[in-house]
Amino acid sequence: MSVEMSKPVPRPGILDIAAYVPGKEHAPGVARVYKLSSNETPLGASPKAIEAFKAAAGNLERYPDGQALELREAIASVHGLNPANILCGNGSDELLGLLCHVYLGAGDEGIITEHGFLVYKIQIMGAGATPVMVKEKDHTVDVDAILAAVTDKTKVVFIANPGNPTGTYIPVSEIRRLQAGLPKHVILVLDAAYAEYVRRNDYEAGIEVVSSNANVVMTRTFSKVYGLAALRVGWMYAPAEIIDALNRVRGPFNMNAPAIAAGAAAIRDQSFVQEAVSFNQMWIEKLTSAFEAIGLKVTPSVANFVLIHFPDIDGKRAAEADEFLTSRGYILRAVRGYGFPNSLRMSIGPEEANLGVIEALGEFMGRKA
Repeated sequence: MSVEMSKPVPRPGILDIAAYVPGKEHAPGVARVYKLSSNETPLGASPKAIEAFKAAAGNLERYPDGQALELREAIASVHGLNPANILCGNGSDELLGLLCHVYLGAGDEGIITEHGFLVYKIQIMGAGATPVMVKEKDHTVDVDAILAAVTDKTKVVFIANPGNPTGTYIPVSEIRRLQAGLPKHVILVLDAAYAEYVRRNDYEAGIEVVSSNANVVMTRTFSKVYGLAALRVGWMYAPAEIIDALNRVRGPFNMNAPAIAAGAAAIRDQSFVQEAVSFNQMWIEKLTSAFEAIGLKVTPSVANFVLIHFPDIDGKRAAEADEFLTSRGYILRAVRGYGFPNSLRMSIGPEEANLGVIEALGEFMGRKA
């Protein structure tokens, strides 16, 4: 005999999910605030992308192209890919969710790593599956630990490469070793949100691995180096069978027209991208050296942020540093939820913000920067 319910109830597991909490944006009472908590680019978007966005505003009464063909062809042209193997979405978050929705269900497992992007766990649980967390080694993805965690229930493995909030990466040789060790039906998801920033000869975002395997997908975003975070533009490169499956369940108009136009213009303006990458590389090195000089530890980063570790000393911990910096208008990201209770992540900001944080942390630590 069924029991009558007094109100709608989510299916089992949904209320066990901890909602994603973005980085804070405000510092009450502070006149000038620098938001360095969300890994946004300090250079903004390409002028060509802004121009394309404005032009698209003249046709807001029309539905967007449901296939996002202009954007897919622009991505394909820049990266030398087949547009048929590209799927665009409302940020890469949507694409990660679609993968879980299509390939995971009750009784399945999805592997994530110790300091991986929190959205992976949320989407796995949202699909009714079980997230399996494996340890990292020196804040870096550990391929052997992942392979040891694979069971007959494993259906998806999520890798952020470079990692967030660590900024570390594993070389393409390790990615290939991981793929070779996985059962052929298990999807390896390479989340390469920060790929454009990496300047290492042994790094590869995932294009070659996807091209030569039927169970690997790569996701990318326009929210970082391209400066289009407000428009939510992401894309996936994947085997045709996976693209076909996701297309069957995604929203018919999952991207808006201004986002499609701005994204296509942004990716074609590679000179602007190189300017942003050069600026970032300069400040990654300067900030790392400056923070280490005042007694802080920094995890070596290849992305557009640094993970700063504070000493286990009363009054000098991350929470106190966060409060101190916020009072001066510098908003960094607390990363306790990522397994770093005594650390802060700082996005590379404009020059005045970077210099300001160096000076403020020097004061906080009682040392000259």
